[in-house]
Amino acid sequence: MTPHAAQQTAPTRNDTEQVQRALARDPGAFRAIMQTHNRRLYRIARSILGDNAEAEDAVQEAYVSAFIKLGSYRGEGTLKSWLSRIVINESLARKRQRHSSIDLATLEQQEGGQIIQFPQSTPNDDPERTMAQRQIIHLVEQATDNLPDAFRLVFVTRVIEGMSVEETAELLGIKSETVKTRLYRARQLVRDQLEREIGPMLMDAFPFAGRRCERMCEAVMKRLGFTD
Repeated sequence: MTPHAAQQTAPTRNDTEQVQRALARDPGAFRAIMQTHNRRLYRIARSILGDNAEAEDAVQEAYVSAFIKLGSYRGEGTLKSWLSRIVINESLARKRQRHSSIDLATLEQQEGGQIIQFPQSTPNDDPERTMAQRQIIHLVEQATDNLPDAFRLVFVTRVIEGMSVEETAELLGIKSETVKTRLYRARQLVRDQLEREIGPMLMDAFPFAGRRCERMCEAVMKRLGFTD
């Protein structure tokens, strides 16, 4: 690993402080750790397990395991990397257990659902825009879910979570070149699926209906002198 990579994966001061507080049984420290890492860890677990509820269970179990052995965290890397590896191990163990009791065909049928929880629009937003955003999010989620396991995990860590090549390589125990290759292929696959799905929808692009249409009509009618 290069010196630059080692610097990127070094624990932060906040990591050290949170761990020390947690070791002293400060409830606020445990809460702060979870609030900081919940989304990342859930997304990683979800990318492996393909199921929302099971991913939550895996993260919860991983937290319990991590907090029990928190004293073994020596600060060789960031706290997020340490926690992520525990989540990956827990998720892979659950997936192996699932494979031992469910045949592959049944498993593939069950691997639908959502993965990326983007911020939702507020109730005051344009309903058409809100619907369009949800449709796009759904398509991205589907495209991500359809990636092969190895590509999906790299895609989630690099693109969705914004982890560096070096962090991803260290986390997954693979070479940086492998991360780049898998990410390139994952992006191609996601782009290809989105093009296939979105292409037919472009005919309905830039709709003008709903509240916007009503607002326009009312404004014109008033300017023409028509009032209720």
